Order: sequence, then structure tokens, then C-alpha cells
Amino acid sequence: MILEPFRVAQIKQVTPMLSSLLSSVARWLRPLWFFVITGLLITTLSRIGLLIWQSDRLVSQQDAWTVLGFGLRVDLSILCYWLLPALLAMLFFPLRWASWPVRIWLVAGLTLIAFMEVATPGFVAQYDLRPNRLFVEYLEYPQEVFGMLLGGFLPELVFGVVVLVAVPWACWRAVRRWCSPEDAWLPWWQRGLVLVPVLLLCVLGARGTLQHRPMNPSYTAFSTDSLVNALTLNSFYSVAFAVKAMRNEIDASELYPRMAEQEVFSTLRQAMMIPRGLFSSPVYPTWHEQRPSTSTALPRYKNLVIILEESLGAQYVGSLGGDDLTPELDALAKEGWLLDQLFATGTRSVRGIEAVITGFVPTPARSVVKLPRSQRNFFTLASLLKQQGYDTSFIYGGEGHFDNMGSFFLGNGFDRVVDQRHYKNPKFMGSWGVSDGDLLRKAHGEFSRLKQAGQPFFSLVFSSSNHTPYDYPEDEITPVEMPARSKRNAIRYADHALGEFFRDARASNYWEDTLFLVVADHDDRVYGRQLVPVEHFRIPGLLLGEGLPVKRDPRVFSQIDLPPTLLSLLGVEAAHPMVGHDITRLPETYPGRAIMQYDQSQAYWRGDEVVVLQPAKQPRTFKLDRTTYELVPTEDNPDLVKEALAHALWGSLAYKRGLYPASAGVEG
Repeated sequence: MILEPFRVAQIKQVTPMLSSLLSSVARWLRPLWFFVITGLLITTLSRIGLLIWQSDRLVSQQDAWTVLGFGLRVDLSILCYWLLPALLAMLFFPLRWASWPVRIWLVAGLTLIAFMEVATPGFVAQYDLRPNRLFVEYLEYPQEVFGMLLGGFLPELVFGVVVLVAVPWACWRAVRRWCSPEDAWLPWWQRGLVLVPVLLLCVLGARGTLQHRPMNPSYTAFSTDSLVNALTLNSFYSVAFAVKAMRNEIDASELYPRMAEQEVFSTLRQAMMIPRGLFSSPVYPTWHEQRPSTSTALPRYKNLVIILEESLGAQYVGSLGGDDLTPELDALAKEGWLLDQLFATGTRSVRGIEAVITGFVPTPARSVVKLPRSQRNFFTLASLLKQQGYDTSFIYGGEGHFDNMGSFFLGNGFDRVVDQRHYKNPKFMGSWGVSDGDLLRKAHGEFSRLKQAGQPFFSLVFSSSNHTPYDYPEDEITPVEMPARSKRNAIRYADHALGEFFRDARASNYWEDTLFLVVADHDDRVYGRQLVPVEHFRIPGLLLGEGLPVKRDPRVFSQIDLPPTLLSLLGVEAAHPMVGHDITRLPETYPGRAIMQYDQSQAYWRGDEVVVLQPAKQPRTFKLDRTTYELVPTEDNPDLVKEALAHALWGSLAYKRGLYPASAGVEG
């Protein structure tokens, strides 16, 4: 009882100290609370706005609540990640020293979050997804992108600039008021008493889960609609995750179920549908001899020209049941071999180039056009045809460095790149370079010159007029709608230029011995409720040449089937690693096969079934309605799942192991 007054006195003495400590810590934490609350307000209000805008994509009201619930979890994760450096600074340095860096750091975070949300609607309108790796990749080309933004996204650009000015100003004023350097200095042990637990909570919040692996976009994927799944994220998180993945190039085996290498190889070989005896290398699993088809109905050509049309989906091509915007292509379709059911492998130009020029399967990583290990000794049609004595060229109206095209082509068999620098007094110059008319007139001149020199040639001609902001020589066509600078008018102009080229080609010295392929790189927008919107991967493909059979082919083909087919029609007998099919050898009863990469998901379609592979999820099998392209869940098809998985894993494996060379050397 004698010690009781002493204990009371101690409590009375400690209470003011504790109160003072908590008061000081509370003052310290005010800017952090401001950051978290403001960040959540920005992302949540943006997500609600996106949900209202895209409400027709929600199956039920429960989907909206699921998006908001998952969204809160993702938002807290990115906010906690951003807080970690600020907390460490506050823990190890007095606030009077850390004040300015902490303020700048928090304001920068809020500015980035706000800017990314402002940029989201325009990106969704174009790609039907939140900003992702495409957003970052485009930043490498400021001239082209700024021209595109000025021409096609001016309101979004202005609003983004306003946000970049207004948000830092407003946040700086708020944080400065709550983060005063005059706050009391506290000993390190007192700071640690509170800040260490807060730091640990932030680490847990950043992970977003107590499971072995931290949270990633697959944890919040619950819908068969990719856009709905993307809405659970915030755009800063989406882009940050993409940057991380780009730094460590994504390996398909890290996303999809694993399979033994030998099983991948044997499954691929079986799916290639060629005799086992044609596989000619013990080192390169898909390296094989290709012998051209021997049908007397098929002529043989000396030259090859591929015209790759920018963003021309089947939905715009009249002969494929789309809008009546391509009368020239529709007329040409009546004179050649029209591939009625041709499907792109991806949603970017470099993905189309990858498929048509290299025959490489799509992967969740960047196209091999941009990857470092494929810049030399990677198989392309040019590398093969150059060995056969062909002159090889890439002809483009823009700058050859865009998307790393020039470097890839020159390092893999192309003799030269003809780009924007090589046009003297072009008739029209747009945001993406010279017009398609200038491009194709240049190509016609090149081909005439090479024919005169007596040299066989192969050329890839890549158009660009049908690209935002849709600028083209308006006096050359009658607009189909107003205002003149619109997608539909740009398509009509690109088609007009194509028709003009083929009229010149028919009257030329190279027409009779040249094989032409007109094909799109991808559709302009890939969107829809489906896990993979198959209908928006359908593109036009037309083979043209003197004496080529005129027919409309209803079989399903992939872009990767085009290069082996072209070699066959050229009469070239050679060895290569491509896994696509020579369609001239396929039976009329061929069930069809297409591979489509959609962000980090991949669809493998054979017959009337589609297997969809998603990150960190088991493969799912669907029946495909050929009329509506709707994916209807069905029982798993183990053989098809195995085939789909082998193709999905092969790309990453072949790239990393160097299994797709321009030449197999002396093996075999």
C-alpha cells in the first residue's frame, strides 16, 4: 500500500508524455492519411465513372460490387507501395529534414494516379482495356504519339495537361499545411514505436494478400469479360505491373500451367501435320524441310510482295460481310484467293509483322520485333529468301525506327529499309508519315526498277493512313461521312490507294511473275464481353497473282499459316522452323486452327472448340458459336488443352533457348 501513491504519480507523469507522443505522431501521419484518402477518392470515383460508362458490360449488379471491392484492395496495394519510401524517410530522419522529400514524393504519387485515371477513358475507347504495356511502349516514340494525340485525342490531351498542373498545385498546398517542419523533433525510439508497426502494415497492404505470392491482376479476375476484370485494377497499378513484366520479359511458363519440354516439342510436331521424316535437326525441334505443293493448278511465282494494311478488321470489308468501305479490295477479292476466315495473332502491328514475316507464335511477352535476343539470326522470310538470291526490302511511309522495325528487319535478312526519309516531295505528309498513295507509288517504282534489273525480289509494304488521327489527302476520295478525318474515311482512302496500286501493277513489267498478299496486321479495336473477343481478330487476307485460282476459302486460318503458304506458291524448297500450315496442302475438310493473344490471355481455336489460357488459372474450354463468335463454356478437351498449352509455351521457350534461328547450320 505504501507504493500505491508512487504508482499513481508515475501514471500521471507518463500520461502527458504518451499524449504528447501520440499528438506528435498524429501530426506526422496527417500527410500520409491525406495521401491515402485522396488517392482512394481519385481511384474510386474514376472506377465508379467507368462502371457507369460500361454498365452494359456488367452481367449483374453484383459484378459492380465485386469490381468496387477488388478495386479497393488494389488501390490500397498501390498506395501502400508508394508510402513505403516516405515512411522509411520519416523513420530514420527528423521530420524537419524529411519534410520536403516526403511532400514531393506524396504529391508526385497523387499526380501520377490522377493523370493515369484521366488517360484511362481514351485508352479504353481504343483498346477496351485499362492502360497497360502499350501505354509505356508508345512513350518511346514521342513525335508519332504527340501527333496522334493532337489529331485524334485533343480533349483528352488538354484535360491531361490541366490535371498535371492542377493536381500538384492543390495537393502541395494541402500537404504543406499538414506537414510543417516546425513539428517537434522526436527521438528515434519514439518514432520507431509507432512508425515501425505502420511500416509493417504498409508492407502487408502492398502485398495485398497473406498467400505465398503477392497480389497480381489474376487475383482480381472474376469475369469472362477482360474489360470488367481490368476495372478491378487502377491504371497506375496496371501500368506499373506492365513495366515490371517488361523489365523481366514474361515467360509463358510463369503464367500458364507447365509442361515438360519434350512433351511441348512432340505435341507441336504432331500439330504441324507433316511427315516425321521431314524434321531434319536434332537441335531445333521444329526445324523441317518444306516441299512446295505439286498441284498443276497452282502457278509458281518469281517475286513476292506483302502489303500489310494497318488496322483493317473484317468488320470494315464488304466482301467479308462488313461495312461497304473497301470497294477496291472487294473487287480484287473476285480475282484472287480470298481467305474468308483468317485470324490475326494479336492486337498490335508488331504482332502482325511477327506472324506474317517470321511465322512465330504469339506470346504474352512483347513481339520478337522488339525483343533483344531476336535482333540477329532470327528466322524471317527475308533471311530465307535472301539465301535464294532475292532482293529484300521493307517499304514504309513513316519512320523506320518506330516499334524497332528497322533494327529488326536489317538484322534479320532485309537488305534495306525504305522509310519517310526516302520520299522526295510526297503529295501528303500526315502524323504517321507519307500517305498510302505516296507509299504505294514508291513501292511500284521500286518493283519496276528491280524487274528491269532482272533480280527476284521480296518486299513487305506497310501502310499507315488508317491510323489515328486519320489524316489523309482528303481531295482524293468522296468522304463517306463528316467530319472528313474519321476512321471510315481513312479506310476508304487506304482502299482507294490500294486499288490505284494494283491498276499500276497490272500494267507493269513485274505483274506476271509476282505473287501478292494483301493482309491486315490486326483489327482497329479489339473489344467485347468475351474473355477473348474472337470476332475482332478476324481480318482480310487475299492472295493475288497471274493464274492463281479464284476462290473464296471458308476454312479457318491463322496469320502464322501465311508464310509457309507463300513459300509453297513461290516454289521454294527450303528448311525452316515455322509451325504454321501450308494451306495449299490442307484438305477441304481441314477443321481450322487459329491462335490469338489478348493481353496476357491466349485463345487456341481448333474446329468448333476454343481453349483459353489465363495467367495463374486453369485452362478453360469453350464451344464457339460461328455466327455470334460467343464462347460457351463446355467440358474440357484434354487433347486440345495440351495442344493449346504447347503452342503457348513454345514461343517463350524458343526465344529464350535460341530455337528459332535463321539457319540450322550443319545439323540434320
